[in-house]
Parts: sequence; structure tokens; C-alpha cells
Amino acid sequence: MMEKRTNGEVSPAMKPQFAGNFETGKVNRTPLWKRFVTQRHLQTMALLGVIWMIIFNYIPMYSIIIAFKEYNIVKPISEAPWVGLANFKEFLADDNFVYVMKNTLGISLIKLLIFPLPIIFALFLNEVRSVRFKKSIQTISYLPHFLSWVVLGGILATWLADVGIINNILMALHVIDQPISFLAEPKYFWTIIITSDLWKELGWSAIIYLAAITSISPEMYEAATIDGAGRFQKMWYVTVPTIKGTISILFILAVSGVLNSNFDQIMVLRNSLNDSASNVIDYYVYYTGLLSARFSYSAAIGVFKSVISLILLLIANQVSKKLNDTSLF
Repeated sequence: MMEKRTNGEVSPAMKPQFAGNFETGKVNRTPLWKRFVTQRHLQTMALLGVIWMIIFNYIPMYSIIIAFKEYNIVKPISEAPWVGLANFKEFLADDNFVYVMKNTLGISLIKLLIFPLPIIFALFLNEVRSVRFKKSIQTISYLPHFLSWVVLGGILATWLADVGIINNILMALHVIDQPISFLAEPKYFWTIIITSDLWKELGWSAIIYLAAITSISPEMYEAATIDGAGRFQKMWYVTVPTIKGTISILFILAVSGVLNSNFDQIMVLRNSLNDSASNVIDYYVYYTGLLSARFSYSAAIGVFKSVISLILLLIANQVSKKLNDTSLF
């Protein structure tokens, strides 16, 4: 049994777990290769992840230079002539720039505004006392996440068709007199995108918040109960402040991804009729790069998007650090 210490001393049973010497404050200088051999199983697993990252994340970064060149697919990248910032200037002067950015920012900012919904869902789900009912709600809310947008896109296209279930319900309720081709009308596209994304990811997005909530000490709720706090008061004054670190980190990541518009979802639901509302920056990169074979131009757009995302990440991280001392770095 571990010996107890009441004067601030550390039990001898605990000392082997630390690398330092408690009496002298010296650090154990075990050679790196010996530590690697001792931890060879863990190091091997980590090494495989590092190799994967180098191959698929770092080596391809060499191709970024085509954004500053006039690249031709039949010649090596090294032989492509340098054009500097010409591709970036062309994108900024492009007639499509304004409405591509409008669609991208419009959809992304609306998604950012509904960022609190998974938090609210997790808070209310945590208050459900019936375990069976709680698990049923979790299963129903998580299920759409595991279906690809190809499948969900087909389901939505069927539901939103002229003879689909949505039109039938609206006509039965006398909300509309004639069927509406929802996917053919640009004015409905943003609503369809936001609603379907919320339907697919709400339950899954709440998992992290539920995990953070389960780590809260029950003693905090007991103390709040003794003070006379109700369920909503405990939710507001105990649960939310305790998970604010998790909320801040996820919000920082959401802000940095504001130029991401979920390419899979857009690709499945867009068509030539709703192009004015569905042509976002991700689709425009795909269109100019693969369909039009303008590789340097599309690479420049991708670099532009990455730089803006990095700037947004740094700003959101700094603001979060100032407001609540929580940041990524």
C-alpha cells in the first residue's frame, strides 16, 4: 500500500514514475536510443504515422510552386516558366471572383452562426434521465453522419423533386399551390445546404461536447444543488463554463475553415440551374483545375484559400487567448 505523506513529501512509490531527481532537481539524461528501444512498440506506431504524413502531406507540397508558374502537364514542373503572382492577380480580377467568394462566405458564415446548435443539443441530451431514450436519440442523430453525401444527395434530390415528399406535404398543408423545383431555384440552394448539413452532422458534432461534459465532476453539480440551483441554472453556471475550453478550440477551427464549403455536398446537390448560388471556391478550383486543365490557375486559388484560412486561424486563436485564455498554441 502506498505510504501517505501529510507534509508535502512525495511517496517513494511515486518516485520511479518521474524522470527527475526530487532531492537534487536533476533530470535523468537517458540516451535517446535507449529510450527508443525501451518504447520501441509505441515509437514504431508513431513512426508509421509520421511516414504517412510525410508521404501524403509534405512531399506533395512541392507542387505548390506551380501556382507561381505557367505549368503544362506534358512537361516537368521544373521546366515550367515562372510567372510570379500573375495567376493570383488573374483570379482577383476574374469576373467569377465576386460571386464565388459571396457564395463561399455566405454559406460558411451561416454555418458559423449555427455553430452553437450542437452545443445546445449536447446540453439538452445530457439532461435526459432515461438511458434507453437517450441512446435512441443518439443513434438517430448519429446515423446520417455515416451515410455519404452521394447517398444523402440522392435522397434529398428525391424528396425535393416536383413529385417528392416535401412538395406533397407543403401542398397538403396548403402552403403552396404548385410544386416547386427546389434544386432548380438558386434562392433555395443555401437553405437546402445549411439544413441538410445540420441534419447530417448535428449529432456527430455533439459527441465532443458530450465527452467534455462527462468529465465534469459530479461534486460540482451536487454543490450547485445544495445552493438551490435548478437544472437550467446548473447547465448555465456549471456545465457551460466547464466546457468553454472545448467550445473555444472547436470555434477556432470552425473560423479557420470558413472558406471550406463541403465540396462533396456541393458537388452532389449543385446543377447548372442553381449555379449562381452553388459555385463556391472549392468547386471553382475543381472546375478550373480538372475540367478546364488550368492547373497553375487552380493551384493559385488553392494557395489563396490556404493563406486566408491561416490568417483567420491566427486571428481567432489570438482573440480566444485574450478573451478566455484558451488557444491552440
